[in-house]
Amino acid sequence: PGLALFRQGLRPFFLLCALWAVVAILVWVAALHGAALPAGPLPLARWHGHEMLAGVVGAALAGFVLTAIPNWTGRPPYAGAPLALLAGLFLAARLVLLPGSPVPAGLAAVVALLPLPALLLTVLPALVEAGTPRLFGPPALILAFWVGDLLMLGEAAGWWEGSFARGELLCLDVALALVGLIGGRIIPAFTRNALKGAGRPVETRPLPGVDAAGMAALLAVVVVDLLAPGGRLAGAVAALAALLALLRLSRWHGLRTLGRPILAVLHLAYLMLPVALAVKAAHLLGGWPWAANWLHLQGIGAIALMILAVMPRATLGHTGHPLAASPAMLAAWALLPLAALLRAFGP
Repeated sequence: PGLALFRQGLRPFFLLCALWAVVAILVWVAALHGAALPAGPLPLARWHGHEMLAGVVGAALAGFVLTAIPNWTGRPPYAGAPLALLAGLFLAARLVLLPGSPVPAGLAAVVALLPLPALLLTVLPALVEAGTPRLFGPPALILAFWVGDLLMLGEAAGWWEGSFARGELLCLDVALALVGLIGGRIIPAFTRNALKGAGRPVETRPLPGVDAAGMAALLAVVVVDLLAPGGRLAGAVAALAALLALLRLSRWHGLRTLGRPILAVLHLAYLMLPVALAVKAAHLLGGWPWAANWLHLQGIGAIALMILAVMPRATLGHTGHPLAASPAMLAAWALLPLAALLRAFGP
């Protein structure tokens, strides 16, 4: 019963994520090509960075946790009017910040900061009832992501000064940590299950400290970039995190998934995590100009590609469709890494 769009968390939020990615990129490309866009609550370059993170990544995170937590806890799916209201909050947050929005910056910031706390309050009762500490990892990181959003919008609203860039980097790093956390849970499991189902079972030799150390290093990247961004310490921590992420990935039998694109793309997305961190380390430790655009390699290559890898798979699985990649999916999975490389290393 009810509108199909609001029967599961992934339905409205993955749709919002995909649509807003297109809208925000088109607006930004128009601006880069000289379109005279009206002023809004945020300067256009800051609007672009904010919306790629809070808008696109935020919607993807909402769709993921609203879909995953019922699976983790055994509760019914989030659906109906509460889900519609939450989706409406996310959409309102996007609209009040658009170029040309007449909403004052302070009020726009308040509206734009509402969705993630509302999301966390929605899922918190199920997590508390389940009483499983490891389930609190993604929501805790989403709270840190919201703090980054607050730092960005707080400066834009005039509540304080000098925090936008740090908030933007915090959101970017927290999103990367979520790639490490969620990818580290689903990629090995999906790979084992798929290869076992194909009569090619694999086992990963236990290395108990590797996963924990890898996540600790990603969290260290978050903390160091918040407190001392852009220095040699940040570069060293990024290099360590890259090595540990690559070690984790090497144990997941990615080469055996090459005939299954819907699975292989998850490994490719995770591979972009250590690649982006290594390029970041090269820039911060070596000062090489070719590595200066590491931020886009992290955002487009690791974060956006993981979103684009997870959304179709989750949607197909939760709506009863076969886990098979369409030609459009294959094209998107090929084009996005290419876009990341061109943006990071192109002219």
